[in-house]
Amino acid sequence: MTSSSAGTKDRRLGKGLAALLGSPLDDEGNPLPETNAEGGQASGVKPLMLSVDEIEANPFQPRREFNADEIASLAESIRSHQQLQPILVRIVDGKYQLISGERRLRATVHAGLKEIRAEVREADDRLVAELAIIENLQRKDLNPIEKAMSFKRYIDEHRCKQDDLARRLSIDRSTIANLMRLLELPESVLTLLQDGKITAGHARALLPIGDDQVQLTTAQKIMAERISVRATETLVAEMLREEEDRETGRKVVNATRQKRATLSPHLEAMQQEFRMVFGTKVEIKSSARGKGKITLHFNDNDEFERLRMMLTNESRPSLRVAG
Repeated sequence: MTSSSAGTKDRRLGKGLAALLGSPLDDEGNPLPETNAEGGQASGVKPLMLSVDEIEANPFQPRREFNADEIASLAESIRSHQQLQPILVRIVDGKYQLISGERRLRATVHAGLKEIRAEVREADDRLVAELAIIENLQRKDLNPIEKAMSFKRYIDEHRCKQDDLARRLSIDRSTIANLMRLLELPESVLTLLQDGKITAGHARALLPIGDDQVQLTTAQKIMAERISVRATETLVAEMLREEEDRETGRKVVNATRQKRATLSPHLEAMQQEFRMVFGTKVEIKSSARGKGKITLHFNDNDEFERLRMMLTNESRPSLRVAG
């Protein structure tokens, strides 16, 4: 491995994770040299054969569903070509506990094999939890709610902030923030997302609505009419404008008042942008002299705290300037 590729690996996983993973495989299935946390060569770890029955599950595994056809295909590959890469385990209370490689372990059991090749590594709970998150982030077929729950569990258990987790995993904080925001949706909408009835993009577009029942009704409309994410954003913006009109009792009775009540295209675009970024209702008011105010709405203390963290955090949400 070249020094640049090793550096890329360390930046993606973090030094602790890179050292824990040890020797990976390249795209052709060939072992690559190990690097330690300082970027040098790590001492070799000899694999051993373990009984599949003596390996305990990874308690930090966020993935709850494994594709049966995918496991069967991997099992056939293991039967035909043997196991190319060992799983990683650690010793906890005198027993072997899985760190990574659950798909390989499940496929080995499916293939009817009694033993699996494994490497024993030293790792604490925090490092194992981080690796479980990294492994699952890299799998594109994973449920976004499972990813979000793994972030929440980690942050709750280790009492850290999103920025802390982002630094330890060497990923963008917005990845964590955008997924965790989905957990604010009602259970009924999260179920539709988990089942693949709507996408994460659809779900994020529903966040500004704020009302659980309206969010569910809108999600069902998205399913029934097969509305795109972009069209959903437009639909939600229109719903919020109508809600705003009802709340303020605004009624346009002539062209002059209509002109005064209507935002310019530039401010309208910015208002929509703020709503999508903050996941709540946002109002922008501006005078002819350029003065104005931005109002963020929240429904409860939890939403207030979320907005406060977004506004005071060093890694603030990025806004596009409408042209």
